[in-house]
Amino acid sequence: MGSQRQKVGRTVQQELEEAAERLFGAPSRISLAGRTDSGTHARGQVAAITAATRLDVDTVGRALNAHLPGDVAVRDVREVDLEFDPRRWARRRAYRYTITNTRERQPLTRRSAWHVPGSLDTGAMQQAAGALVGRRDFRACSGPVETGRTTIRTVFAATWQRSGCALLFDIEGDAFLPQMVRRLVGALVRVGHGSLTEEEFTSLLNRAELATIGPAAPAHGLCLERVWYDEGYLP
Repeated sequence: MGSQRQKVGRTVQQELEEAAERLFGAPSRISLAGRTDSGTHARGQVAAITAATRLDVDTVGRALNAHLPGDVAVRDVREVDLEFDPRRWARRRAYRYTITNTRERQPLTRRSAWHVPGSLDTGAMQQAAGALVGRRDFRACSGPVETGRTTIRTVFAATWQRSGCALLFDIEGDAFLPQMVRRLVGALVRVGHGSLTEEEFTSLLNRAELATIGPAAPAHGLCLERVWYDEGYLP
């Protein structure tokens, strides 16, 4: 289930808007901090809605959850300025991609992690990921972009770490392009397997030709973990 409302299929925005309409008795439009592909998870998505109600924020949260399906939940509710825009006001976003690096597949994590068997050189993967930090054109690891839309982004941190049989990729940036994190993970796994060198990865990144870094890793391993705002708007 993706985030933005689509003509076909369930989305997080659709489920939230339908729950809000049942609660407040009027059509409601939800704004989200970021778009996520179908199959991607979001632990730290931020949504905003304008509603006329006498309910306090805690009651609104409980009531929305009562109207939401089991795979969507509201974790916290805050009252903010009417002008608040969760996407445009965001200063920083963090994603985590989870890989299970074991010989046998892991049925219990099949919906939240990408199973990658075989040996992975995590040192080489981390070395290559270091090239991502800074402000640059990330066009090479983007899916299709709208005409005139900039592909320049700032990455503040990009790290790999092991936790048991899990291999975790954490990346923080001011914003992300379509498929950006998934394409980076797909390419960095190739680095780990030795089919793409660190130098080749960096060269593709610097060349900045659309969608030349990849392939895109499966969506179900990716999770939006957190969105940061200026003081007073912290989620």
